[in-house]
Amino acid sequence: MLNLSGFRILIDCPLDLLAITIFSPVPCDVGFEAYGQNDQNPIQKKQKLERQMTPDDLVSAEPWYKTVKTLHLWEVSLIDIVLISNPMGLLGLPFLTQHPRFCAKIYMTEATAKIGQLMMEDLVSMHMEFRRLHGPEDSSFPWWTKNLDGEQVPSVLKNLVFGESGDDLGSWMRLYSLDDVKSCMKKVQDVKFSEEVCYNGTLIIKALSSGLDIGDCNWLINGPNGSLSYVSDSIFVSHHSKNFDSHEMTENDCISTISENNDECLAASLLDNEESLGELEKLAFVCSCAAESADAGGSTLITITRVGIVLQLLELMSNSLESSSLKVPIFVISSVAEELLAYANTIPEWLCEQRQEKLISGEPSFGHLKFIKDKKIHLFPAIHSPNLITSWQEPCIVFAPHWSLRLGPSVQLLQRWRGDPKSLLVLEDGISSGLGLLPFRPIAMKILQCSFLSGVRLQKLPTLLSFLQPKIVLVPDVVNQRINLSTVKTKSILNLFCLV
Repeated sequence: MLNLSGFRILIDCPLDLLAITIFSPVPCDVGFEAYGQNDQNPIQKKQKLERQMTPDDLVSAEPWYKTVKTLHLWEVSLIDIVLISNPMGLLGLPFLTQHPRFCAKIYMTEATAKIGQLMMEDLVSMHMEFRRLHGPEDSSFPWWTKNLDGEQVPSVLKNLVFGESGDDLGSWMRLYSLDDVKSCMKKVQDVKFSEEVCYNGTLIIKALSSGLDIGDCNWLINGPNGSLSYVSDSIFVSHHSKNFDSHEMTENDCISTISENNDECLAASLLDNEESLGELEKLAFVCSCAAESADAGGSTLITITRVGIVLQLLELMSNSLESSSLKVPIFVISSVAEELLAYANTIPEWLCEQRQEKLISGEPSFGHLKFIKDKKIHLFPAIHSPNLITSWQEPCIVFAPHWSLRLGPSVQLLQRWRGDPKSLLVLEDGISSGLGLLPFRPIAMKILQCSFLSGVRLQKLPTLLSFLQPKIVLVPDVVNQRINLSTVKTKSILNLFCLV
């Protein structure tokens, strides 16, 4: 939360979706039989003995969702402006907008609004499917927290539920509804990149591309007392989204940089060309691993949900399979898959120059459109869709949410393939494979955990700040402790918690 020229500005309102790994997924029979679920090699036996948790430690209940810390304590009527930098930063917003005293102005890019709304609708759809299988629970209080406060409860679960300081309990809420999502989005004013919007005749607000993903942005705020730039997770060069826009961010009075993420996210980078090529190599490696599994007769489950990464993987994987002798179908299973993939080819203004040029020349921006028409990529809204059952063929490659491995089609597919050593599970970096995979052990699948570029590399921060030349720099305390910013020519460097 920032206070600028007397206005209180909230930047992003995400959900901590990693926290739902404390819940146990519902075992679902979708007509698939799991392979050798009781098989257990010596290494897995040793890991099980060394683990402090068992599946019985997980909460068997309808999931609740963890919001921004102390959200429940905020006086929402005092928030003047909400700025959303990316779709993930939108997921917790309905919890605020459903409050009767909420009256803030909400700004985000058009692409973030569209993609974020689809992500929320998909989350609600997966949650409702969980309720259908598990049964509804109408308690207004998370009763299961009473069972997690004992001395015998693993510290990992305690920290996720209560926080390290023990005051996160109030952050847990029941998920919003589709009506809440629609009501929230009606309050949004969407903007284009570099479009100026005026708030209360005092502040001029502008969204600038962060380069990380389609529609993701940094914010430039000009007021009567000076200007402030907020740099969210950013990369310099992208192979799918519009590149980082630094031109209008130079020589501002104040810059707030690097969102306060976990250590893994802080290790990501501001991108140069060499790292850009390295990113493509990572994507190609995922494709080669999937092809190797298919060649051996195994299937691949990909739970990555970052839109840009999924679009590039679909394109590369389809091209790779087409150039080989493998006849392996690709399935995308999501309630919003069809709408999202269609949307991606209608938004050239949010894409990098290379993909804009493809559209101008008459080609689709992303190659998946051709493969969908050729019936090499198949889209289905749910795993129990009748057409999916009749089209199913193994080995196959499946893109399916949710990356937490607690909701959605990924749960059923992981239960099906977990005992098959020829199959492959591709996880997004950030989820603990220990806790995330706990309900599915013993697991014989090969596991590939991918770390893609997701922000500012710490060692490049001084270079970025020297280029932008702000008078004042605001950074999270954790960043200030890990990197020396004394060489940056600026009047002062302050810890970001001073503004919270």
